Amino acid sequence: MNRRELLLAGASTVAAAAVAYPRNAALAQAPKEVTIGVIYPMSGASAQVGIDARHAFETALDIINNDHALDLVAAKGAGLTALGGAKVRLVFADHQADPQKGRAEAERLITQEKVSAIIGCYQSSVSATVSAVTERYGVPFLCADSSSPSLQKRGMKFFFRPAAQDEMFSAAMFDFFDAQKKKGKKIDTVALFFEDTIFGVDSSNTQRKLANDRGYKIAADIKYKTNSPSLTAEVQQLKSADADVLMPSSYTTDAMLLVKTTAELGYKPKNLVAQASGFSEQVTYDAVGDKLKGAITRASFSLDLAAKRPFIAKVNEMFKARSNRDLNDNTSRQFMGMLLLAEAIDRAGSLEGPKVRDAIAATDIPGTSTIMPWSRVKYGADGQNADASPVLLQYVGNKFVTIFPSDVAIADAIWPMNG
Repeated sequence: MNRRELLLAGASTVAAAAVAYPRNAALAQAPKEVTIGVIYPMSGASAQVGIDARHAFETALDIINNDHALDLVAAKGAGLTALGGAKVRLVFADHQADPQKGRAEAERLITQEKVSAIIGCYQSSVSATVSAVTERYGVPFLCADSSSPSLQKRGMKFFFRPAAQDEMFSAAMFDFFDAQKKKGKKIDTVALFFEDTIFGVDSSNTQRKLANDRGYKIAADIKYKTNSPSLTAEVQQLKSADADVLMPSSYTTDAMLLVKTTAELGYKPKNLVAQASGFSEQVTYDAVGDKLKGAITRASFSLDLAAKRPFIAKVNEMFKARSNRDLNDNTSRQFMGMLLLAEAIDRAGSLEGPKVRDAIAATDIPGTSTIMPWSRVKYGADGQNADASPVLLQYVGNKFVTIFPSDVAIADAIWPMNG
């Protein structure tokens, strides 16, 4: 080979190496794991919520990090393929239902654990504080289950919520009332009963407006202190009002105390339609389920949908193997939120906050690729998924059945709730 041929061959080798290098370098530099922060109440009055949430997130982690033959977002392939098969690692933090502890934990996760995103937080008051921290640091916050409408109205760029919020949930409740009235059922008055944090106050504001707009009389409008040691005075007011529908917005311990107090005072609500939360938790029904026959709660999730999407039953089996209970309104949203967050990080192909944020904002996934009855997942400019269709469930025969809307219902509502 002469000198000219040698130079040409060398140049070709260098060119080939240059073409191959970016891909090889990218694979070599791909992270081995992606860290996501999870902030929930792991101790205190809401500890069971945190325990169940951990089971939901770990079920999602199994699906993300391992290859599963499920027609579900993030189920195909092991790990995040755009990041060289990197595995997701979760770092759990306990906010103890205290917004200031949530703030401190969020800062620790961001500055010390170097998380790529944070998911949380059950209590809306904590989600409000934590998302303010993530916004300041430019780290995405996925609001898995907090449902206060005000959370999406703060002009934040790093806040996203795939599930419905309480304006959407409450509208479904009043749509249901309207439909029942057309069937000849008596629904003229409602009683609002709500705890005094952002969750209860936002819920009551929405329900108050809907009742007035749709011609329902508010027979009682009662705010109480969350984790109150007694609800006797409040229940006496509810009993005197005797509304056609009691509409509580309460966390778990308050929900149980409300039900126990109504029984003690001989008050049997004609109907109870709850803003989920404590009325969606298995621990509530384990404790006072015998007094909640026929109770209705709004929800994001219906296990009945497994008849149309068999993979939902498989996911529920995976969750139940860890938790010894079925997916519910809260755990389904937590599970689905983690899958959607991981899918967006994979699509971003990056751990940088702004790039992950842009990938989340660009999400457009059909509802049939989720375990939820949603039509799709697509975030608006405010970070809210407007296509997260709610359902109503009724507690019948020691389980929940879907009663609304009609296109997913498997049974008619028992109205009044005691038959």
